[in-house]
Amino acid sequence: MGKPSSPRRVADNQALATNTNVRGSAQKLNLVAALIRGKKAEDALNILKFSTKAMAVDVRKVLASAIANAENNHNLDVDALVVAEASVGKSLTMKRFHTRGRGKSTQILKPFSRVRIIVEEREEA
Repeated sequence: MGKPSSPRRVADNQALATNTNVRGSAQKLNLVAALIRGKKAEDALNILKFSTKAMAVDVRKVLASAIANAENNHNLDVDALVVAEASVGKSLTMKRFHTRGRGKSTQILKPFSRVRIIVEEREEA
């Protein structure tokens, strides 16, 4: 017996990877995700490796995971993979306080974000 397997969330020629706790704002993360949308997977990895943005490290890990999922779990050709979707959303926000002069305090917000990358196998035209 056991629990039935859940249906796939993406098509048969796609693979998915997510990271739900990236420390940084969704706005900064979306700038990095925009660099790789629609690019070939190999080119996207190179772009992220040499990017000067700090968020590129986390996005690169998610992209590498999506490529590994495509190869190992779904038997897709790694050389034909394209980044079909790279979406970013807000996650939790840690709230901290900083003491200021005259008995006052200000709020410090430490946002977290989530990244979702879908790679798709496409034939060369």
